[in-house]
Amino acid sequence: MRAVAGLWRWRRNPLCRATDLAEAWVALAGLLLILSVAPLTGVLVGGAARDALQQSVRDQHESRHRVTATVVRPLERSPVVADPEGAAGGDRRSRVLADWTSPDGTRHEGTLLAALDDPGSGDRFTIWTDGQGHAVARPLDSATAATHAVLAGFGAAAATALLVEAGRRITVWRMVRRRYARLEQEWDRAGPDWGRTGAGS
Repeated sequence: MRAVAGLWRWRRNPLCRATDLAEAWVALAGLLLILSVAPLTGVLVGGAARDALQQSVRDQHESRHRVTATVVRPLERSPVVADPEGAAGGDRRSRVLADWTSPDGTRHEGTLLAALDDPGSGDRFTIWTDGQGHAVARPLDSATAATHAVLAGFGAAAATALLVEAGRRITVWRMVRRRYARLEQEWDRAGPDWGRTGAGS
């Protein structure tokens, strides 16, 4: 808004310098770019991220399988730890030795984190495996993917706005530097004769 007000204020002002008008135009161009290009970039990046993440969700749900594992024995001196992938970040997990059958029918045994506070032999819990029965992280869900896509879009829009503003500031800074350089040259020409009798000052 200051750019528009500046242009309107300077439009017929006899004290208006060409550099003042140029700076106001640069400010207006920067504002228009921020209002148009930044949202468009956010929408495009967010849409691309959404498509890629939703494809990843589909791929993971096709390649990962939910199976039931059975606790063979809890592991000694294995503290209960928080599950980093828990929905609320507060799911508690215990380290156990467990066995399970993979989707291809083979049996597996290994150390897992079980969603059990006090696991005992024979307790059952669910895990995710790949097609060969190796334990993997739970697949990404659509809601989480959508959230990541929205954040990517906002981030891209903010980064674009910052780049435009940085470009505007650099342009104005260079214009001001050139203006001061011209002023310095003019002063160097006028300075030696300043105040001398008959020098036309």
